[in-house]
Amino acid sequence: MAEITEQLIVEKGNGVGRIELDNQARRNAMTFEMWRDLPMVLNDFMADDDVRVVVLSGRGGKAFCAGADISQFEKNRSGEEATAMYNDAVSMASNTLAELQKPTIAKIEGFCIGGGVGIALCCDLRIANDVSTYAVPAAKLGLGYGHEGLARLVDLVGPSLAKEIFFTARQFTPSEAQAMGLINRVVPRALLDAYVDDYATRIAENAPLTIHAAKTVIHELVKPGGPDYDVCTEVVDTCFASEDFKEGRQAFMEKRKPQFKRK
Repeated sequence: MAEITEQLIVEKGNGVGRIELDNQARRNAMTFEMWRDLPMVLNDFMADDDVRVVVLSGRGGKAFCAGADISQFEKNRSGEEATAMYNDAVSMASNTLAELQKPTIAKIEGFCIGGGVGIALCCDLRIANDVSTYAVPAAKLGLGYGHEGLARLVDLVGPSLAKEIFFTARQFTPSEAQAMGLINRVVPRALLDAYVDDYATRIAENAPLTIHAAKTVIHELVKPGGPDYDVCTEVVDTCFASEDFKEGRQAFMEKRKPQFKRK
């Protein structure tokens, strides 16, 4: 992997690829360099069969991500060409995360604001602590949101709640966010690391081809225009034809933990 910004802390181990956003002075707001380099990290994880699940978090324990680093806007969004380059980087990072063919978890501590909500929505699961905060303050800044980001929000919480989030621009508590379906789980602050580690380990130990098939089929079922059933059939058939399917059956009969190889 090419050299990346120091504001993305990357680790691999025990089947888990980890990315920490590290711009703590600005509540882990995304710089242009972070947007630019995130796809490189994700593509590296995708190519590594030892990485079974990806966990994305914010460093420091006080914020997941406070959106885009507005301090860079004067430089990076001051002209038409610079704005296009910046927007392309954001779009590429978001789409690469959303379309990654491995399961992804957003571990949310503290502030999850604006573009931070957008990043979390690109993940498959969102697990948060009980002092996290959620808001999309675009209406306080005069910003416009594109259809891709809004579509992910509407798909998750529905049109009425999406309107409430955008119209009010207010902050929501973790219990409110969970009730509307924005996050999957709320965990006490002291237990979040262990909880997410356990979830990631559980996923990493399961059959990766089965997880890939489930993610693919679910994506197809909610895709605008309807599913491609040939794609759905193909990924399911791949599971049944795999060595992992044989290993799963044999391990069950022998009452032992299966050792899946993504083959």
